[in-house]
Amino acid sequence: MTPVSELISVRHTDLYIGGSWHPASDGQRIEVMDPATGEVISTVASASMQDALEAVAAAEGAFPGWAARPPRERAEILRKAFELMIRDREKLAELMVRENGKPINEARGEVTYAAEFFRWFSEEAVRNIGSVSIAPSGANRILVEHQPIGVSVLVTPWNFPAAMATRKIGPALAAGCTVILKPASETPLSALAVADLLEQAGVPKGVVNVIPSKRSSEVVKAMLKDPRVRKLSFTGSTEVGRILLAQAAENVISCSMELGGNAPFIVLDDADLDAALEGAMIAKMRNTGQSCIAANRFYADAKVATTFAEMLARARYRLAQGSTRMSRSDP
Repeated sequence: MTPVSELISVRHTDLYIGGSWHPASDGQRIEVMDPATGEVISTVASASMQDALEAVAAAEGAFPGWAARPPRERAEILRKAFELMIRDREKLAELMVRENGKPINEARGEVTYAAEFFRWFSEEAVRNIGSVSIAPSGANRILVEHQPIGVSVLVTPWNFPAAMATRKIGPALAAGCTVILKPASETPLSALAVADLLEQAGVPKGVVNVIPSKRSSEVVKAMLKDPRVRKLSFTGSTEVGRILLAQAAENVISCSMELGGNAPFIVLDDADLDAALEGAMIAKMRNTGQSCIAANRFYADAKVATTFAEMLARARYRLAQGSTRMSRSDP
């Protein structure tokens, strides 16, 4: 596997604010560990509240120009970012393995998945279509147009460090918004690598800002108290989501929340148990079980419950032993 020093350059470990890379204002840094070995593979700058407000200022300053940019130009930049991610897929995947711990095949899949958000929203950027209708009285015409909401704070989790970032950045940039991304402190390197690719793709200074921080609650709270912030997109636990919703309410900030999952897996009495087992293992164990849609409980009809439970137990045991065979007849 490629050494981390060859996967990222030194500048990728600082904060990305206003189109430049620089250390945290108070010099603090976060140790990034390889979860497979416990080895510290890098350190990144840990944003302070001052850094966060500088990022908000940079995003606010860049917003008028980016919002006024023709949709086709925004689309071309996002399309270029997609192409660059695909070009660097192997290095991005290896980087993700080192900081996140997921298998290399899953990491490659995530990079492709993450890049697709840039391609998809590059195509949606030019479809910002409003409408014209006749008022019920017939006396007037009603014009509806869509406008970018403004400076957006994006908070992402550690389990899909690239895809969760591009999934939020892509639509924001397509709509004409500017963003501050606060990635999980466990996996900041992938987010910083995405920022570098966006810079290479031609994103103007201040449009995208990335501020890893081990002081997440203080940093995000400071940004939500700033009246220049108009959007919050958060993926994480329901507990933290409630806190952020309350903080966002003070300035009536628009929120998009993807919170804790509630995912039952149901096996009926006429199910193909081999197929059900395969689906159950994917639903529960994909990404080592760290997925927003991972099954958190199983319901099986009484007629098949014992058989299915035994099959599931054997499959879990084989997985622990490094085997992938899954069928009713396996020993």
